[in-house]
Formats: sequence, C-alpha cells, structure tokens
Amino acid sequence: MIAYELDKKLYLNITNRCTNDCSFCIRNLGPGVGGYNLWLDREPTPREVIDAIGDPTEYEEIVFCGYGEPMIRLDLILEVAGYIKKFGVPVRIDTNGHANLIHGVNVPPKLKGLVDTISISLNAENAAKYQKICRPKYGEKTFESIIEFAKECTKYVPNVILSVVEIPGIDIERCRRIAGEIGARLRVRAYVK
Repeated sequence: MIAYELDKKLYLNITNRCTNDCSFCIRNLGPGVGGYNLWLDREPTPREVIDAIGDPTEYEEIVFCGYGEPMIRLDLILEVAGYIKKFGVPVRIDTNGHANLIHGVNVPPKLKGLVDTISISLNAENAAKYQKICRPKYGEKTFESIIEFAKECTKYVPNVILSVVEIPGIDIERCRRIAGEIGARLRVRAYVK
C-alpha cells in the first residue's frame, strides 16, 4: 500500500526501512494501521507514488508517513513534494529527525518551499532516555542531532512540530520546554499497546 487515506489526508508509504528500533513502535503490533497493510514488497518509484496520489486536490494535506522513515528517501520526497506543490496542496513529513545523519548534509534547506509542516519524533527529554527507548542506529549522538535538525527546520519549514509518545517515564513538560526553546510546538501521541 503506497497511499492510504485517513481523515481527508493522504499518507504516502515509501519505505519499510528505519534508523530506529523503537520499543513502542506500532510496527511491532501488526502489518498496518486503519485497516491498511503497510508492509511494502519493494520501495515505489517517484512515478508510482505520483500515480498512487491521483488528484492531489482531493485531500486537505498529503503526508509522507508510512511504516518506515520517509527521509531515507529524500530524493523521492523532493520530487514528489514538488509535484504536489504545483496543486497548492499542503505537504507534511512525519520523521524521526535523523535526516542529517542519514545523508551527511544539512537537509532542511532542501525542504524550503516544498514542505509546509514537519513533525519530528523527539520521544524523550534527554539523550540517555532516547537511546534506551528508540535504539537509534547512530547511537548516542542521535538525540542532539535531532535537536539541531529541528532548529534548522524552523528556518525553512513554516510549521515545526516535535512529538512524543506518552509512555511511562517520559517528562512531557521537559519535552514541551525543549520544543518551545526551538520555536516548535509539541504534540503528545497516545501510547498504543
């Protein structure tokens, strides 16, 4: 399933790969969400994603968010977002914030004019806790990289959101302060068991 609709928003599922192995990940619970099977047999091409969108104007927002980390496929995002923006439809990316580590460059400037909202999974108030619950591929430096990525995004993306999953032991208020210091807002997501 490349594209799936929820609440008048279209979600684009472009990879199964992820640079985290979160203890709370919904992928551990089953093959999809909302009745959609999101496990991909292979990664779609930009043309396949565009074809799966159909008429972009049918949706309030189009979101790069699936069963993997979408920013792994940055080139595809830039191409498809460029296509979507021709129709004036808002574009959002839901990401773990590892893009700069994945690509070895400062990614946020590439998002200017293409992405209206970016939601970055903060998931903890400090590096040690993040390391324990998210088990990132890039190790202990990941948390600070996410903070830097989010700060950079505020320069190029109009709406920057940090999100946390409401799991036991997370200091939500400290996460809210981190978001405020960056110039982002915090969204608290329900913990699904």
